[in-house]
Amino acid sequence: MEIFKEINALKRFLGPKREKHMSIGLVPTMGALHQGHLALIGVSKAHNDLTICSIYVNPAQFNNPTDLAKYPRTLEDDQAKLVEAGCDVIFVPDNHEMYAQATLLSFDFGLMDKVLEGKFRPGHFSGVALVVSKLFNIVQPSRAYFGQKDFQQFRIISKVVEELLFNLKLISVPTVREPSGLAMSSRNQRLTATELTRATIFYRSLLFAKQELLKGSTFDWIKNEVRKNFELIVGARLEYIELADTENLNATEIVSSKTILLIAGYVGEVRLIDNLLME
Repeated sequence: MEIFKEINALKRFLGPKREKHMSIGLVPTMGALHQGHLALIGVSKAHNDLTICSIYVNPAQFNNPTDLAKYPRTLEDDQAKLVEAGCDVIFVPDNHEMYAQATLLSFDFGLMDKVLEGKFRPGHFSGVALVVSKLFNIVQPSRAYFGQKDFQQFRIISKVVEELLFNLKLISVPTVREPSGLAMSSRNQRLTATELTRATIFYRSLLFAKQELLKGSTFDWIKNEVRKNFELIVGARLEYIELADTENLNATEIVSSKTILLIAGYVGEVRLIDNLLME
């Protein structure tokens, strides 16, 4: 497995591969890898001749400095996992490499980045779009892979690819879950054993909401019930549970195969998100 810290070195390595028409899969991550990330690596390896995993904790997408400081950084362990998973290349740039100068560029996605996560994390998706655009330009992948857990992020990156004419295919891979149902996340490493149990309220709430929607219950009633259930869990706090259109992220009360339930909130100091398709 090859490891690169510098953009130019990675480009020199990839040039001959591209000339041989090798397909390249990119898995962008912020490290603290878990089985969900490794699932993305596995799908990429099945689709491509070469798989690259980037590991970079992007400061531009954190609107909370404390959250950035506490984000898990486990590079040595991450590298070992990627070797075992058969990843071909790791790209681990530092801040100077990715932001050699202060950036003035920002993205505006209309309502798409103002709802759901955007409502609670202003500027977050502009930072995501910026770093992902940089990675797409550096790697020029044939395909890029993202987990379904970050569904809003995937939709916004899809808009970036569409509007900036990136020549690649985006692929969303289903969320990998713990046996408890909790969506795997790097942030789970910050939860205590007790908090991990409490955090199952997120997935349980999604299952409850889906079941009740299919029964014909109103979404206002469902929201109220979910909020009451959160109040019974020590240290848990609901920010939102919403039903949205999968294409434009607009809130809706119409249940169809093109709608998705999304939820976010806290357990202790750790913010968690999850979602469930209504297909």
